[in-house]
Parts: sequence; C-alpha cells; structure tokens
Amino acid sequence: MIAGRAAGAAPRLGPVRLVGIDGPAGSGKTTLAGAVADELVGRGLDAAVLHLDDLYDGWAGLEGSLWPRLATQVLEPLRRGRPGRYQRYDWDAGAFDGWVDVPVPDVLVLEGCGSARRDAAPFVVLSVWVEAPADLRLARGLARDGEAAREHWVRWMADEAAHFARERTAERADVRLDAFGRMGA
Repeated sequence: MIAGRAAGAAPRLGPVRLVGIDGPAGSGKTTLAGAVADELVGRGLDAAVLHLDDLYDGWAGLEGSLWPRLATQVLEPLRRGRPGRYQRYDWDAGAFDGWVDVPVPDVLVLEGCGSARRDAAPFVVLSVWVEAPADLRLARGLARDGEAAREHWVRWMADEAAHFARERTAERADVRLDAFGRMGA
C-alpha cells in the first residue's frame, strides 16, 4: 500500500518522490523503510533509504542543525536532479566522520524521528507515522544500544514527544501504522 501510493505519486523533490517515515524511536520505522524500499525496487523503481540516525548530532540532535544540514546537503541537490552528500555521525566517536553520497533515486525513503516535520511537507509525497507503546520502544532501544544507554533513551523520548506535539506529526500523517504494521485510526 505505501509503496504503491509512493510509486503512483508525482515527484515533488525535483525528479524524486520523497516518502517520510516518522514516529518515535523504537517504533519500527527502520524495518518498515527497508520493506517499502524493497517493494519499490520490486516494482522496477530505483529506491534508496536515508536513515536520520546517520544525520543526528548525537542524542541531542533531533533539533538544531539536523534539518538545515539535510536540506542543504541532500534535499536541495536532489531537487535540482543532482546527487546529494552528507556527513555521517559516528555514534561511537561522538562526532561527524566521513561522507555518504546520495544518488538521485526515483524514490527516497527518509526514515527517522523528524522525517515528516512541517519543513518536509512541500517535498513529501507520502508521510507515514509509526507508533508503539513507550515500554516496547524503550525495550527495543535498550536491546540494541545496551542498558548503559537508558538515560539517553529516556531523554530522547522526552525530546521527541515535545517535537511531535509541536509538529503535530501523527495528526498530519497520510498513513498511520502501529509497531506491527497494522493500520491505525
């Protein structure tokens, strides 16, 4: 359903159809993004996934420089039909390191907290909200990042809740799914 809607939409970012898969950390966005990209490729389209985890400036990176860097380094070049390029955040080193090229795909699936913010609306052909209960999301995060990351996760969850309330992301989404891919209300 998501891939079909994206494939049938007219590009709004130059030649690129941008899909924003947003929602709280640990809700299942990454898994969904991969499945959507795979289905798009199966339909004969060139699809790429860009994970915002690679662009956040660490645990406090949801706001601040995230969107200006993404817009300047990736979205604006793609709008012009040219490849983008961004500096990837190294979570272990706690700093940006190395550059990642972003080719001009038919569909770019932008995945991560903040991917369907209001600033993205002019470019996004489909915004998807994925949600899950906080306890499940925290458990998933700690399984991935370890118990030592609990304080970071708790702070991130508060930051993202404030972001989503301000942006009204869930209310503006074209599609709403739960943590298991079921359609929401």
